Amino acid sequence: MTSLRELTESDLESVVEINNAGYPAVPLATLEEIRSLYELSSYRMAALNDERDLVGFALAMDPGADYDSENYVFFESRFENHLYIDRIVFADSARGLGLGTALYEHLFDFAKAQGRTAVTCEVNLEPPNPGSLRFHRRFGFEDVDTQATKGGAVVVQLLQAPLA
Repeated sequence: MTSLRELTESDLESVVEINNAGYPAVPLATLEEIRSLYELSSYRMAALNDERDLVGFALAMDPGADYDSENYVFFESRFENHLYIDRIVFADSARGLGLGTALYEHLFDFAKAQGRTAVTCEVNLEPPNPGSLRFHRRFGFEDVDTQATKGGAVVVQLLQAPLA
């Protein structure tokens, strides 16, 4: 049975492997970079397959984090009380298991319990990631703006999902 659990520091090497296998939908990252994101995140969840193997993860940050990501900085300048999703990545073997939906339902419950008014994130437009954009639309994410990042090498759709 697929499930979720809190991500731990001992998971981080697996997180790097899953993250880097997801390139170019997500940026490549070293263990040190993933550890830094893990430490900045208030939401750290692991997605497990039926064999209890880590096959996906999500990292999200509260407002006010000491994080210089271009996308996080954008949202910080426009939203006062948001939960920013920095990473959500799944291994190819996890596709179609419903883990993305389970993880986002859990994340939205977490954000509401923390009193957040919105969940924010970005999805690549260039290089394109149409599957992720469709997935986010199903969760009520709305367009906020587009932004060129990484010196223009990546263009993202900046999204927010208001929380009732």
